[in-house]
Amino acid sequence: MRPARPRQDRGRARRAAADRDRPGLRLPVQRAVTGDAGRRFTGLRLRLAAAFTAVALLAALLASGISYVLLRRVMLQRAQDAVLSEVRDTLTRQIPPRLPPDTAALIRAQLEEVLGDAPGRKAAAVPVALDGRVNLPPPGSLDVPVTREFARRALRGVVFQRVIRNGTPYLLVGARASRYQTTLEEPWRTTPPMVFVSASLSREAADLRLFTRALLIADALALVSAVGFALLATRGVLRPVRGLAAAARALGEGDLETRVTVRGGDELADLARTFNRTAEALERTVTDLRAMEAASRRFVADVSHELRTPLTSMIAVTDVLAEQAADENGAAARLVAGETRRLGRLVEHLIEISRFDAGAAALVLDEVRVADAVAGTLEARGWRDDVAVHGPPDLFARLDPRRFDVVIANLVGNALRHGGPPVAVRFEAADRHGVAGVTVVVTDHGPGLPADLVDVVFDRFVKSDAARSRSDGSGLGLSIAKENAMLHGGTLTAANGADGGAVFTLWLPGRPFPEGEEAP
Repeated sequence: MRPARPRQDRGRARRAAADRDRPGLRLPVQRAVTGDAGRRFTGLRLRLAAAFTAVALLAALLASGISYVLLRRVMLQRAQDAVLSEVRDTLTRQIPPRLPPDTAALIRAQLEEVLGDAPGRKAAAVPVALDGRVNLPPPGSLDVPVTREFARRALRGVVFQRVIRNGTPYLLVGARASRYQTTLEEPWRTTPPMVFVSASLSREAADLRLFTRALLIADALALVSAVGFALLATRGVLRPVRGLAAAARALGEGDLETRVTVRGGDELADLARTFNRTAEALERTVTDLRAMEAASRRFVADVSHELRTPLTSMIAVTDVLAEQAADENGAAARLVAGETRRLGRLVEHLIEISRFDAGAAALVLDEVRVADAVAGTLEARGWRDDVAVHGPPDLFARLDPRRFDVVIANLVGNALRHGGPPVAVRFEAADRHGVAGVTVVVTDHGPGLPADLVDVVFDRFVKSDAARSRSDGSGLGLSIAKENAMLHGGTLTAANGADGGAVFTLWLPGRPFPEGEEAP
């Protein structure tokens, strides 16, 4: 058997449990159901860091994209302007205004040599037909094939386009000299050729790839820096939030003196000040409520003890008067005696409740045969013939016989008064979560518990008919039964049976738990 705690410690533990269960003093704590891994991936710090990083990454990508577009435009425009300018200058230098006859072949050769002299560049000069037909450069003379449409447009002046062939970008230029004079008698002998030039842009493409690689590296460094700065920034922002969360948990667990340190003058500081004011108001309120409740407990206990001695004398006297009264006065004397005994039971119940509230109730354990204990309870109250008992005769449990008698008497008495026959008591061995124990079920076949009383039937001064001005019960019997069950470390529940009637289920561990430990 587990060693029992001293009575003072048990009383302190019961008072703490009562404070937690009392509606006026309850301080609910919102427990986190998400594990550390879930908070790590859904926490506020991660979301703030992600937002900060996303903004920084978006800004870096936007700046990189704009830089890439502008640089690409400048580089291509510069290469294009250089080729076009050279083509125009070459045509101006190599083709004179007055062409000598039969010099077209020589001029074509000079143009191809001059314009195709640069690395990555090829030039082809083709004769121009007088009837408007377009002559295309021979295959292989240029890196990029020339279409008839492009050649037709080149007849009207300088034209160009960018072409990608086999993954390499090229600039294709077509041009024809327009300021010259031909021989009137033989114009075909003095017509200048048309020039096509293909210039490779691979160097510009390589420079752009290098620039793109540098931008990606810069974006990666910016991303890493943004993550680092975001974590540092969110750490500073969330430190007071974590402090508030820890203070709220401590406050919810009952530490009403919890306060947070106020730093700065921002919104978080305002929140901390609000929390401190709320905690102070809550501490004052709970302290006042506890003081009032303690005073009411002392008052009930003192009044009950003061009434106990005179009531004992009054019960004895009224019983004698009821026995000796004549027939015409017997009814009144018996009424007074009955009401005095009911008042005495109420006082006894109040004294018992005050013991529970003060944490002074203690167990006197003994090995008890459950069948004998139930039979003794029924026999002592004259209920033997009114209640059916079912259970193994050799079931033993370590219980407090007096308190077990109080629980069974209250449950069976409640079933006989408010339920309907037959009333039955069934008990058996029952394990809960690996803990051996005893289950006692009291059933009746009456109307059952009203729906609005099922959850509060064990509260103090709750009766099945609250509208009646008087009742045989005190409204404390089921509360005392519940307290005795909890004192054993057990449970007591109420429900309505499937076939009607109320069902009260008592479970007590075979070895009661020390105070402060809860039953599974």
